[in-house]
Amino acid sequence: MMTRVIKTTTTGRGLKKLLLVALMILSSMTGKAQFNTDRLLMVGQSALYYEDYVLSIQYFNQVISAKPYLYEPWFYRGLAKFYLDDYQGAENDCAEALDRNPFVVSVYELRGLCRIRQDNFAGAVKDYDKALKYDPENRNLWHNRVLCHIQQKEYDVALAQIDTMLTRWSKNAKVYAMQAEVYMLQKDTTKAVVALDKSIAIDPYDGSLWSQKAIISMARHQWKESDEYLSKAIHLMPKRVDCYVNRAIARFNLNNLRGTMADYDTALDLDPNNFLAHYNRGLLRAQVGDDNQAILDFDFVLNLEPNNLMALFNRALLLENTGNIRGAIRDYTKIIAEFPNFWFGLQHRADCYRKLGMSKQAELDEFRIFKAQMNKRLGIQPRLSKKQMRKRSDLDIEKYNQLAVEDVQEVEHEYQSDYRGRVQNRKASLDYLPMFVLAMQKDVERMNATTAFDQRVDDFNRNEGGTRQLYVTRQLRTLDEAATNRYFALIDSVADTIDKCHDAKQKAALLLIRAVAYSDTQNNEAAIDDLTAVVQLDSTQTLAYWQRAVCQARLNAFNASQGTDISMKTANVLSDLSEAIENNPSAILYYNRGNVYVQRKDYLHAIEDYSKAIEMDSHLAEAYYNRGIARLALKQQAQAVADLSKAGELGLYAAYSIIKQNRK
Repeated sequence: MMTRVIKTTTTGRGLKKLLLVALMILSSMTGKAQFNTDRLLMVGQSALYYEDYVLSIQYFNQVISAKPYLYEPWFYRGLAKFYLDDYQGAENDCAEALDRNPFVVSVYELRGLCRIRQDNFAGAVKDYDKALKYDPENRNLWHNRVLCHIQQKEYDVALAQIDTMLTRWSKNAKVYAMQAEVYMLQKDTTKAVVALDKSIAIDPYDGSLWSQKAIISMARHQWKESDEYLSKAIHLMPKRVDCYVNRAIARFNLNNLRGTMADYDTALDLDPNNFLAHYNRGLLRAQVGDDNQAILDFDFVLNLEPNNLMALFNRALLLENTGNIRGAIRDYTKIIAEFPNFWFGLQHRADCYRKLGMSKQAELDEFRIFKAQMNKRLGIQPRLSKKQMRKRSDLDIEKYNQLAVEDVQEVEHEYQSDYRGRVQNRKASLDYLPMFVLAMQKDVERMNATTAFDQRVDDFNRNEGGTRQLYVTRQLRTLDEAATNRYFALIDSVADTIDKCHDAKQKAALLLIRAVAYSDTQNNEAAIDDLTAVVQLDSTQTLAYWQRAVCQARLNAFNASQGTDISMKTANVLSDLSEAIENNPSAILYYNRGNVYVQRKDYLHAIEDYSKAIEMDSHLAEAYYNRGIARLALKQQAQAVADLSKAGELGLYAAYSIIKQNRK
């Protein structure tokens, strides 16, 4: 095979020019690649911020494929896996990130959390030790490392590290709380109370501190103090089930049966499968004569634990009382098979046999009792013992009528993290509902409310959308891998069509569709670029202004979480929505602009826009809901409740819980 050689001649100056051009081309290509990977990384972070974890992983995968030597995509992919509970996968990605850059504290911190979730506390300590070499003043690292030592029962090490923390952060309530926990584990309740009192003096609004103090009081049978401390804990943490269960025990010992029952009811409202609440409520119902309801509680317990003999015996007594004799015999027989010398159970089964006329079986049971306990008087069913409780693991059948408590009243550990984003910062209540956005997927969040509708979207679908339909939603669905790949394929196919299109109107429609697909995949910057092109082609296209405003608002929220000043960009959002309203006003556009005013804490203008939205669409539940919360911010109680009530009536049932909370 011959190779053809082409000879060229050039001067030294020409050679330099050629080399310079080549370097410029290479530089521009490198810059473009850098820009693309930077953009992909940022889009992945945005998807991560909006909790679209599978989608974010797809973006980070692309960056890793292009530039596997960067540590950031490995780290962020690990963070996404962490939120998906793939702790081993997250730990592996952190290891890859550290191979590329072993000096990043946040990667050690994340890997430490992954190891904690896998009960590898020794491994987590190693990560925190390493991270603290680079950032010795990081309080979160100290906090988590101490908790790991506690989990490993290294109490002396934990106390020594707590002493160091107290020299640095003497006004930190959580440090004293950890110190109190260690003292409790060492059975030194006196020192634990002293540490807790110091912690509460610094932060009296931490409900977990009052709960810890109540646990000590319960162990000392100081029921009045326990009730008081748990009431404070519940006021600060109204959804902690264990606080209600513990307060119920305290109240029972104070003869406050009504309060006890109320606490068990509340605990089961919050956690319908709570074993202790069902079991103890069943005992309480049996004591007050509510036998049928008590049976239901023990039925539930036995569904959870079919071999729980304590619950089985209590149900047998109740079945006997309510006339279900054969059911009672069935339960008694199971218990006697496990405890052949349980004379109280034998006596009850004998009584049941006699009620059914089964004298032979009754006599056999009575003879067993007589032979073993000839001189012992058989008593009637004892009442629920007030001053006694049994551990849940205590299987002594003689304690069948004692309230059950957890074997160990553990303190709930809260590991600290500085990761910013909606996962960490989302509030439990009083969140405004988000803007309505165009999407290529149907709304899944408004099943109980009327369907969001906008005439312009309908017109676009009918006249320009073709097979690609747009929908109105206020909550984008998270995408799995298959859906993500479909979207990417759609974006590529629309891009090919756009390149071949020469009709301005058709091109604008295609750009709008691609922009919506970009926003569905959290690529808000690319969406904004396409929407800007749409507006340049057609300055009256209301849908483009609407979508661009929402994409910019979502981008703003992400940028704000990274510490970026977004005041100018927020003005752009207002400008786009105002332009859309001027072109073609609608309830949804007024609602969206009201949300922007709320973000700026301009509640009066927000309420004005929500009111206009309601004037145009009296069934827009979201407008009532958000106006109600805005009115709460202005202390307009009566009007707020009326709005939230209407929102609930229209299907947004979360409004009722806000009304209830606010009235409390």
